[in-house]
Amino acid sequence: MSATTTSPAPSAPDARPNPVRRFLAGSAGRNLGLVIALLLIVIVGWATAGERFMSFSNFEVIIRYGSILGVVAIGTTFVITAGGIDLSVGSVMGLASVVASLSWVQNAASQSTWLLMVVVAIGVGGLAGLVNGLVIAYGKVVPFIATLAMLVAARGLAEIFANKTTQVVNVTGFLSFFRGDFLGIPWLIWFFVLAAVLGWFLLARTTYGRRTIAIGGNHEAARLAGLKVKRHIVSLYVLGGLAAGIAGVMILARTTAGTSTHGQLYELDAIAAVVVGGTLLVGGRGTIVGTVLGVLIFSTLTNIFTMNNLSTSVQAVAKGVIIVVAVLLQQRFAARSSRS
Repeated sequence: MSATTTSPAPSAPDARPNPVRRFLAGSAGRNLGLVIALLLIVIVGWATAGERFMSFSNFEVIIRYGSILGVVAIGTTFVITAGGIDLSVGSVMGLASVVASLSWVQNAASQSTWLLMVVVAIGVGGLAGLVNGLVIAYGKVVPFIATLAMLVAARGLAEIFANKTTQVVNVTGFLSFFRGDFLGIPWLIWFFVLAAVLGWFLLARTTYGRRTIAIGGNHEAARLAGLKVKRHIVSLYVLGGLAAGIAGVMILARTTAGTSTHGQLYELDAIAAVVVGGTLLVGGRGTIVGTVLGVLIFSTLTNIFTMNNLSTSVQAVAKGVIIVVAVLLQQRFAARSSRS
């Protein structure tokens, strides 16, 4: 009787992903790439503008310039992470600055406290966000159309309230506070830092952030899992509107005037910074750290172009190229992840 011997089965190839690729595909790797890109841009600025660019005062100008856009972009990050879009934040920001600088609001603030102007501006932003959220979640209007309508309406309201004029701020307490600083750093930068820290904590470390990501990843699955999707979507647009209202206060403080032209194209710059930062346009992944780095990249580029006397047309072309490259990279990483 002959004995049969079985040959050992061939070992399966190691399916574990390469640690380097896994790191680069994660949020830390993406943020590292943004930091490297920002450093390269700084080197270009140093080479083209010299010591003027590398001065501490110039870096302060870069961050202060990007602080207003940064606050708007942080609110936009939440909306896009959930699979939405908000084209109205720039117009809402302008409307908030106009309403807060109306003569009767300034008179009331002079007789009570300048914080009234801040509350009014943030309230206007929150109300506009609430309208957006209700129309999108319960009216079932596509976010692009709903927020486009708010973009037009808010800009029109700002022109009506301001009578197409510039309203100068004359409330002493308001001006004195925002002209000051804390630890040598202007208040506008502190507001940006505070918004970034709170936004990161809310998105990365709370149930609210996890629900936002879940809704963006699969709207229907989130609903079947028991999440109150409509209510959550409304809250996201309110959050975006509040961020636009805060930005309205900041631009009112920086320019000491309220006008319907404030915030023009800020919605596009905010979306660009969010996308470059690594938040997926289709939803399901968002990063506040990436958004902050995206804002700093665009703010630094603008500073370099200004120092080298390049036209705004060149700046617009550069921004467009960066946005296209960022979206292409997103698509490539998404395709690689789906194959894995």
